Amino acid sequence: MDLSSYFEPIDTSVVDYHHVEFHTLLGDCIRAHTAADGFPELGDARLAILGIGEGRGSMDNPGCGMAPDHVRHYLYRLARPHTDTDIVDLGNISRGATLRDTHFAVIEALHRLLEHGLTLIVLGGGDDLVFPIYKAYEVLGRVINICSVDSRFNLEGGDEVNSNNYLQHIILQQPNYLFDYVNMGYQSYFVGDEMVQLMDELKFTTHRVGEMQMNMDNAEPLVRYSDVVAVDISAVRQGDAPANANPSPHGFYGEQLCQIARFAGMSDKTSTFGIFEMDPAHDRKGQTAHMLAHAVWFFISGFYYRMGDFPYRDKQYYKRFTVELRDHGMDIVFYKSMKSDRWWMEVPCDDTERRERYLRHTLIPCNYSDYQRAMENEIPELWWHYYNRINS
Repeated sequence: MDLSSYFEPIDTSVVDYHHVEFHTLLGDCIRAHTAADGFPELGDARLAILGIGEGRGSMDNPGCGMAPDHVRHYLYRLARPHTDTDIVDLGNISRGATLRDTHFAVIEALHRLLEHGLTLIVLGGGDDLVFPIYKAYEVLGRVINICSVDSRFNLEGGDEVNSNNYLQHIILQQPNYLFDYVNMGYQSYFVGDEMVQLMDELKFTTHRVGEMQMNMDNAEPLVRYSDVVAVDISAVRQGDAPANANPSPHGFYGEQLCQIARFAGMSDKTSTFGIFEMDPAHDRKGQTAHMLAHAVWFFISGFYYRMGDFPYRDKQYYKRFTVELRDHGMDIVFYKSMKSDRWWMEVPCDDTERRERYLRHTLIPCNYSDYQRAMENEIPELWWHYYNRINS
């Protein structure tokens, strides 16, 4: 099937904006799918925007299906973040007769776009859309990491995929192509101790919002390790993002979300960045849509500053440090990029078959503080976490 058949053109009001005299707008750098111009040629574009106006899988927040063009309205009117900006906006994936039909279209369209080598910016829609996004990578046979910026874990029961249980449906897939799932920003009073314990038993990585806010730099290696970064807008405090039927007075600030988005943009590994659960009916004068447009802008800005320093590309551009942990009878190997000063640590895998399967996951992004911890004869917690994942 022709790729364009999955998409509907963007409303003309989105691209009908006032041009400014003294700087270039982002919208001027986007080749958009409109009724007048048709579906854009992918050509050499590296970034693609697509909307998924599907809210039927969102629990108590179905109006989020109206969000994509509201975000675009503000996004197109922002200044161009980089002189080489070249983006295609493919429009909105057509809403199917059923939710499953929409999910099928997402899988079919996204796996072909990812296969083309595009990095995707997804404007949802409900959180349940993370499930077909995962399935698109499954079609490619690619083992991935997902980072979810969310106040909840989305691990409830139910036969049909929805925004509250999509993670359960992902981990039940066989064969399974999820290596790690990171929740960034959960709020304890929404999940309870039992659910935190369950996530720990599943060997997933979880971080409370207060823990992350103490030092947002700790978010960078978590995001740098992720193929998919999915943002549920309810993870942002209601004062900054009111456009959700299930808001919280606490959460990330808008500036912190933009910081996370920039980290995702700069990550060589991140190939899908999605924002979900914004319901325009609950917004105040476009506040949330405008803030999310800023987050997308920061992702785009970060993307054009990618260093190409994911370690498997060429290790000659890294400084290698071997730290002997005398009390543990072992060494840990660290790499520091000479391009970006970012750090990685190597996790060994003794099983040949598992080493081949998880090749992209045996070099773990970390901070300088992890290297310092090893120098003090202490095994970094992050190293232990991924050693257990890779070797169990």
